[in-house]
Amino acid sequence: MHIKDKLAEAHRSGKPVFSFEFFPPKTAQGVQNLYDRMDRMHDLGPAFVDVTWGAGGSSSQLTCEMVHVAQTVHGLETCMHLTCTDMAKEKVDHALEEAHKAGCTNILALRGDPPRDNEKWQAVEGGFRYALDLIKYIKEKYNDHFDIGVAGYPEGCDDEQDPDVLMSHLKQKVDAGGTFIVTQMFYDVDNFLAWVDKCRANGITVPIVPGIMPIHTHAAFLRRANWSNCKIPQHWTDALEPVKNDDAEVREVGKGLVAEMCRKMIGHGIMALHFYTMNLAQSTKMVLDELGMIPKEGTPTKKPLPWRQSLGLSRREEDVRPVFWKNRHKSYVARTQDWDEFPNGRWGDSRSPAFGELDAYNIGLKGTNEQNIKLWGKPESLKDIVDIFTRFLEDDLKSLPWSEAPVTDEAAPIKSDLINLNRRGLLTITSQPSVNGVKSTDAVHGWGPPGGYVYQKAYLELLVSPSLIAELIERIDRQESMTFYAVAKDGELQTNAPSDGPNAVTWGVFPGKEIVQPTIVETISFLAWKDEAFRLGTDWANCHPAGSASRELIEGIMNNWYLINIVDNDFHSTRGIFDLFDGLQVENLDGPLDNIKPVVNGHPPRPVAELNGTYKANGEVYGEVLN
Repeated sequence: MHIKDKLAEAHRSGKPVFSFEFFPPKTAQGVQNLYDRMDRMHDLGPAFVDVTWGAGGSSSQLTCEMVHVAQTVHGLETCMHLTCTDMAKEKVDHALEEAHKAGCTNILALRGDPPRDNEKWQAVEGGFRYALDLIKYIKEKYNDHFDIGVAGYPEGCDDEQDPDVLMSHLKQKVDAGGTFIVTQMFYDVDNFLAWVDKCRANGITVPIVPGIMPIHTHAAFLRRANWSNCKIPQHWTDALEPVKNDDAEVREVGKGLVAEMCRKMIGHGIMALHFYTMNLAQSTKMVLDELGMIPKEGTPTKKPLPWRQSLGLSRREEDVRPVFWKNRHKSYVARTQDWDEFPNGRWGDSRSPAFGELDAYNIGLKGTNEQNIKLWGKPESLKDIVDIFTRFLEDDLKSLPWSEAPVTDEAAPIKSDLINLNRRGLLTITSQPSVNGVKSTDAVHGWGPPGGYVYQKAYLELLVSPSLIAELIERIDRQESMTFYAVAKDGELQTNAPSDGPNAVTWGVFPGKEIVQPTIVETISFLAWKDEAFRLGTDWANCHPAGSASRELIEGIMNNWYLINIVDNDFHSTRGIFDLFDGLQVENLDGPLDNIKPVVNGHPPRPVAELNGTYKANGEVYGEVLN
């Protein structure tokens, strides 16, 4: 979506929006840390983010990669900086092509700073001399595909201090195709507002987005103000000087000063704020919180779908996904990134193209061995594993190998049931409660446009001991409303699903639209997920030394236990899926894995069938059944 359209909507609605700027880090670990931070900051609700371009294109490839990841993986509308400085036309063409392929539709066209080894700016042969030339070139080559932003300088720039000359240059850039203006950082809000009035008097009518630098430390505040030659109001100096040696207090005082500046601009009709984050979150979040612009708990948030959308070039219309990757969004995007088409309106045939291989980036277990051992410890019994899963559900752990983020509020109605299952040795991976027609604006379960109603079936996915799986499957088969898929790491698929086709587990009804079914359970997808799920568990085991009790324990679970998902197709039922497990548990959790005893209603389970990757349901044999 074009930024100009987001800004126009903010103006129409009278609801201000905000955006973030990030820059390419210098190290691989810094890049990964930034991606994690971008993922978290997505939930703050920015209208867009932008990614800077190093002088002379020094970080150009990383900028292009960051734009791709932000747009495609994190679902953030992204604006790519692009500069003329020391940039041959071929390099500009490559950058624009990469942005286009990533689904990016916004460019901030800049002249840029000279590289550090050049004292003066100069155009390369065959390159562009001014941002104006770059704007014209982008418009000529891509027409209206890219929305083009331009830079504004309320307090002048390094090589031009004449405000009339700068205003003339700005007008030329806008007339050539610039549709919005992002300003250099400043702290003198009165000067900025006067400059906005001058822009309007000169016929510049496009939205103006002020660049805001939050205050992290006093030294950094002074350094950045000096670097950009921006004026510091006296009352800011008076407020910050007494606390300059206390970083926490500087952030607190700075939060109030920056928020005061923002309120004044909003009061004068400025409906967008652009934060120079310096790749940090805390100070920016403090300002937004002070302004009341961060969604509060219990406040409806606008979610087009129940899962985070990718904004990649061919994925903007995607509206159906398997539920299995509910807690591993980035992995799903990575494994489907080579698809030519994405489900829109219905789930097609997932056999072609196939899901990507498991060695792709973003699919395996995150973190180093040391980090993961610190997070999950060194389990030596199933009781230790149970405690890890339970702590995750009790919000004492931020992740599991199969879940990249903490438990959400959606799980609240069933959290006690999930904890109970895990304490009995039934290890839950993914779940959702049944929902029977809540408003689409509901703060927890809502999604889609207003005026609609959303529904979902109870869903549960878990790892089950091989000694309990037969009893559990027989119980499921006695329930007319229940369907399941079950498989061991190297076993055949067992299911009672009537076909290989999709079964919608989430859907919505909205005014003037066909029913939307964005989350499904489906055979081929489950088999692809099965490989990933067992791979994640094996990765976890391999965090521990070969021959260690922890490694052998986790490997034993991965090599022998079943992954099963269950759908209660009666969406009116809130308890049925948990009633299946009444009296089912694993005893002697403290003992070795091969000595753990299953219990059904206080007794060893009746042997229903030796499964060995087979199952009999409704009189139909799936493989060979041994009674």
